[in-house]
Amino acid sequence: MTGAVRIAALLILVTALCAQAVREVLRERRARGVRRRVESLLAMPAPPPGKPVDARKPPSLEAGGGWAAGVRHWAVALAAALVGWALLGGIGGLGAGALAACGARWRRARRRPAAPSGGEVAARHLPLAADLLAACASAGAGPAEAAEAVGRSLGGPLGERLTRTAAELRLGGEPAEVWRRFGAIPGAEGLARCMERAGSSGAPAAEAVARHAAGLRAGRARTAAARARRAQVLISAPVGLCFLPAFLAVGVAPVVIGLAAGLMDR
Repeated sequence: MTGAVRIAALLILVTALCAQAVREVLRERRARGVRRRVESLLAMPAPPPGKPVDARKPPSLEAGGGWAAGVRHWAVALAAALVGWALLGGIGGLGAGALAACGARWRRARRRPAAPSGGEVAARHLPLAADLLAACASAGAGPAEAAEAVGRSLGGPLGERLTRTAAELRLGGEPAEVWRRFGAIPGAEGLARCMERAGSSGAPAAEAVARHAAGLRAGRARTAAARARRAQVLISAPVGLCFLPAFLAVGVAPVVIGLAAGLMDR
């Protein structure tokens, strides 16, 4: 491949990347304009495109990052193509770089974490739900009324489970069986026992549910601290690999070179 052809191929690749970047930026600007118009009409934040709206709670405006992700993916593909072209040359080098970029994107897509399930989302909101249930119990509401009020306020998977539990209790379901099904949510066994005991015996549930909510928050804090410690341990290896060459070049290499020069002079 001659120099002129290589320059032309490079210009084509750069032009394609710039066109994709401009396209993504214009698309994001149009989406933001639509969201602003919806906000002005409804007097509430509009959801970003592609995100479903929950009618039980107002949607929130979130800054989109689609154009940045698209430009980043195209930049990776362009860089891989240029590396292949620089190392191998010719159309074969460009093809090898494109194949490498496709392989990298496929591997990233396979390693991408799956979306959290409904049980995981419900478990994350358990401390807040327990606090709200304790507040309702302190105000004199029964387990069914408290579950219905909190379920309508929370929404989402946990709110749906609470609303369904309240409906089953109103229809005459056995409290032990109904709350046992609610306790299938990870971490909700103790909360279900407290509410079931209050519904069966009439015992006050506010204090017990409040204690359970405090325990859930403490458990979440311990889990977060453990994850932070694990991340600190995992990040030490890459940081060490980054600093090791610099340490060898600045601290060890001059000493070795000086000793070798002294031995050679003798």
